[in-house]
Amino acid sequence: MDKGLVLVTGIFNVLHPGHLRLFKFARSCGNRLVVGVLSDEVAGDAAHVRETLRIESLSMNGLVDEVFLVKHSVVDEIRRRQPEVVVKGKEYASAHNEELGALNEYGGKLFFSSGEVVFSSMDLIRREFSQLNTNSFDLPDAYMIRRGIQNDRVRKLIDGITKLKVVVLGDTIVDEYITCDALGMSEEDPSIVVSPIESRKFIGGAAIVAAHAKKLGSSVKFISLVGDDETAAFCSKNLDSLRIDSFLFVDQNRPTTLKQRFRSKGKTLLRVSHLSQLASSAEIQEKMFSEFENNITDVNLVIFSDFNYGALPQTLVNRVTRLCEEHKIPVVADSQSSSQVGDIARFKGMTLITPTEREARLALKENEAGLAVLGESLSLVAKAKHVILKLGEDGILIHVPLEDGVSWDTDRIPALNSNPKDVAGAGDCLLVASSLVLCAGGTIWEAACVGSIAAAVQVSRVGNTPIEIAEIASEFTE
Repeated sequence: MDKGLVLVTGIFNVLHPGHLRLFKFARSCGNRLVVGVLSDEVAGDAAHVRETLRIESLSMNGLVDEVFLVKHSVVDEIRRRQPEVVVKGKEYASAHNEELGALNEYGGKLFFSSGEVVFSSMDLIRREFSQLNTNSFDLPDAYMIRRGIQNDRVRKLIDGITKLKVVVLGDTIVDEYITCDALGMSEEDPSIVVSPIESRKFIGGAAIVAAHAKKLGSSVKFISLVGDDETAAFCSKNLDSLRIDSFLFVDQNRPTTLKQRFRSKGKTLLRVSHLSQLASSAEIQEKMFSEFENNITDVNLVIFSDFNYGALPQTLVNRVTRLCEEHKIPVVADSQSSSQVGDIARFKGMTLITPTEREARLALKENEAGLAVLGESLSLVAKAKHVILKLGEDGILIHVPLEDGVSWDTDRIPALNSNPKDVAGAGDCLLVASSLVLCAGGTIWEAACVGSIAAAVQVSRVGNTPIEIAEIASEFTE
């Protein structure tokens, strides 16, 4: 008997919500669900859709691990595969079930259920994560005219990204999206009651920054800190699949940061974070720096992606920055603040920093200055060459000191996506795409333009998934 194997068979002319409920129940009965589709010959007149189309439809369902064609009989397949459980619809409970004889031969079980009534379609859930709606944004035409940005020039810069070698240092995070059915309000207390339907995990934090850089065509090395747990294993596996050269140093005294979002009907109900904000040990810092130092002669760009969870203590930041200065390697940084924790100004001498307005004000302890003054002050304090202030739904503000060392130039790109599905990862995309364009020889104005497009693409879908270079390049066609 194949322990944990669950078998469901049928014709499946049209895959409807009743099937999804049945599959969900069947999946809960074991750890691997296979579905047998009756061939055109076996199904006879009951098959209204060709077997190839019926198999294709089922193969796209995320609950099903394997789909196969039943060419002779269901009983033959049960004897051959020996599933631990066979599941049939509740309507068959009082009928004659020929499967029982074959199951009794080796101790298999037959269950009947039509599944629970679940009002969130699994297909709709998967579509939420996979669909990309690019109709909701356009190029910032007025900005591009002001700055003399040409499509053909941008395409050449994007091509240049593929020649770059990048090192990303920062906090590894895994983002988990748990899709739920909202059942209602608890009778005992004013709490929302939900039932989880599906969970999806994505690499996040500095790991997704590395993934963005890789998918945009650069060669990438990733240096980070993780715990000794399943979350770290998940991240390592995903980085390996992207062919990112990752160095994840294990701290036994901390978990790998896991951020859970409980969602229903396209909205986030609750966020839960499993994390430690303790700085990494001196021993681990030394290992991270040594790994970085060993690769310094083969690097074009360094990205600090800081979430203030301990991977980038100031001592390590200073050592890496000094080494980059010696080798004339550009360094960029983003430091996301959690509550009142975080200071983008601690990253000194960066080619580019990309804080939110709130993060800039926290760093400067300044709550009243206008945006242009805020950008200028942050640039002076952090000794940054370029500052891009992220303003959420108001877009970004680019603040640049001119060559005379006294004057400043400021411009703005509005938020390019008028209908975002999930804002997670927008800042990561902006940081990576802008930095790569700068490193490829672009101006800060060209870099900000490409970064804004990257952010608009990212928020067009749910989940912080790596952005493809083709998704950006396609926006700059004649």
